[in-house]
Amino acid sequence: MLIVFIILISFSFMGYIQMQAFSKDEKYVSIQVNGEEIKRFIFDSKLVGQTIPIETEYGYNLVEIGDKEVRVIEADCPDKIDVKQGYISNIGETIVCLPNRLVIEIKGIENSSETDIIVR
Repeated sequence: MLIVFIILISFSFMGYIQMQAFSKDEKYVSIQVNGEEIKRFIFDSKLVGQTIPIETEYGYNLVEIGDKEVRVIEADCPDKIDVKQGYISNIGETIVCLPNRLVIEIKGIENSSETDIIVR
């Protein structure tokens, strides 16, 4: 009985921790080139379908914003692994393009005063 009770308590704590870690509805996208964040924006219905060109000395990527998801639709890198990856939508997921030194990451909002909204 004691072992079953300890197992149930362990699963309860795991569920609670998972809910706390991933329960943030507010999330934003961080676009980084060569380790430096160049763009940050909150998902918004006004942004759905918009594209953001990222052109640097390392290469070119075209990022598309979906409904609480993001993907790379064009890249000038040879393998195009970032394009093949498709959409990411959960906190902690990333898209990486090594030749272009691009990292796109979804993060949870901790301090919304530092986050921009891109609207055209």
